[in-house]
Amino acid sequence: MPVYQLSEEPVFPPAELADKDGLLAVGGDLSPQRLLNAYASGIFPWYSSGQPILWWSPDPRMVLFPDNFRRHKNLRRLIDKKKFSHTFDNEFEQVIDYCSAVKRENQKGTWITEEMKEAYINLHNAGYAHSVETYYDGRLCGGLYGVSIGSMFFGESMFHLKTDASKVALWHLVDFCKNNGIRVIDVQQNTSHLKSMGAELISRKNFLTLLEQNLVTASLTGDWQQLLIK
Repeated sequence: MPVYQLSEEPVFPPAELADKDGLLAVGGDLSPQRLLNAYASGIFPWYSSGQPILWWSPDPRMVLFPDNFRRHKNLRRLIDKKKFSHTFDNEFEQVIDYCSAVKRENQKGTWITEEMKEAYINLHNAGYAHSVETYYDGRLCGGLYGVSIGSMFFGESMFHLKTDASKVALWHLVDFCKNNGIRVIDVQQNTSHLKSMGAELISRKNFLTLLEQNLVTASLTGDWQQLLIK
């Protein structure tokens, strides 16, 4: 399959045309409209510093259905002890900074470039990108961020400075999704960590069907923490 060069218009070729590794297109920009169009089409950006913007739609795709989240006993005990507190959309910029800075095993550098940070902060300010923060003794120690459209949440990255802090963030994201009609959490890539927590691989065809079914719902935009307060 060819890799498509994007034009100035924020449109994409069909995700089904991606190559065997999932690469679909190159170029374009990271404007809020293009990012929203990408996610709504089953596509996301992923590239390293010095590369052009690369757009992907992997097959298969890993997703987490909130009802299938595995609440392991150890994590449940940790939640019940209430040693961690959490918020939504309270420190989005700090979360994305930590996601880019915290070193990961077998990973050199980061794909969260300064350009990517700015793009997702803009999307957050537009009400579509959201974060979950985890605190221990009042200090930020873990979290995650992603994009929400319709009744889908597209997870982008997570981090922890303290053991299990990112799992706690995911726990609360799942609860939020279940309580607010978000039916699918897209986690993009196959990882043993997320698989152990209930995520599963589905075909791109099935993922695109899920998109079609779940993007008809109005998006839950704005500050999610304020939504919880109301």
